[in-house]
Amino acid sequence: LLVHFRPELWTYVRDFPVLLARVLGQGPPSDVRCALAENIFEEQTGKLSLGRPHPELFLEMMEGLGFSRDELTASTPELEPEAIEYRSFLDAVSIEPPWVVGAAVLTIFVEGSVHERAELSGTRQLPTVEEQVRLHPMVQHYGCPPEKLLLVRAHRMVEGGHRRDAWASVLDHVGDDLTAQRVVAAVTRAHEKWMRYRDAVSRAMGVEIIGSAG
Repeated sequence: LLVHFRPELWTYVRDFPVLLARVLGQGPPSDVRCALAENIFEEQTGKLSLGRPHPELFLEMMEGLGFSRDELTASTPELEPEAIEYRSFLDAVSIEPPWVVGAAVLTIFVEGSVHERAELSGTRQLPTVEEQVRLHPMVQHYGCPPEKLLLVRAHRMVEGGHRRDAWASVLDHVGDDLTAQRVVAAVTRAHEKWMRYRDAVSRAMGVEIIGSAG
């Protein structure tokens, strides 16, 4: 599992507030600035939810699986090349104009989930947060103590608003067909690079890859 989760920390979890801040630094419209600033504030401080930075909550969740912070934050061993390539792509889109491309990749693809449509339409059926934690795969299958899943609780407290903000920021400001095409192309590339990165993690874990993104 360390081989699985350590690349997550290094590719985006640890520096997600920084990636968002780069998009904010490009000077998007006022409503987008507000949404990004709120997201950055929560990611880096947690003060809209549980009062702790989300990367710290991720590390605590990993401690619940038996991994020390030193193991996760060590600069060695080097990440798989595909993981490095994925992170390099996120770095590039976060800083290159137009801002809406980076916003789409980071707040919709990276931060989003398979539940986006149900979330936005208000039709997603969620269990209580206690039930969600109790049934979480890390608890059910890997023995992580439920009290270590504070990240799940924090996400539950704030993510609904972040999802609406993310989609509004992109759809309300994409502007023209050319920009829309650039957004779609960037998100498609993000998905392709993410799939290769995940295949690389599977390879490092010794898991057989069926239908590789290769």
